[in-house]
Amino acid sequence: MTCLHLKESGDPAPQSAYEDGCPECVAAGHHDWVHLRVCLTCGKVACCDSSPRRHMSAHHQESGHPVMRSFEPGENWKWCFDDELLGY
Repeated sequence: MTCLHLKESGDPAPQSAYEDGCPECVAAGHHDWVHLRVCLTCGKVACCDSSPRRHMSAHHQESGHPVMRSFEPGENWKWCFDDELLGY
């Protein structure tokens, strides 16, 4: 099963480097994010739902941007928040 959001998702350049971590966590003085994600609408980099502040989910809720991908080295999966589906 797939969804149009996954099929039509873009591939914008990440707004920050992987090595920089989660920009929102760093700005608040936190360094305890678990994994990083990239929004496939705007390129925002943020931490995952296993991280204490869940910034990528918050970004989805605020922006409505439906798809993100893993920003972890060697991972290529995508997640559609709207349809709760995984894609590659």
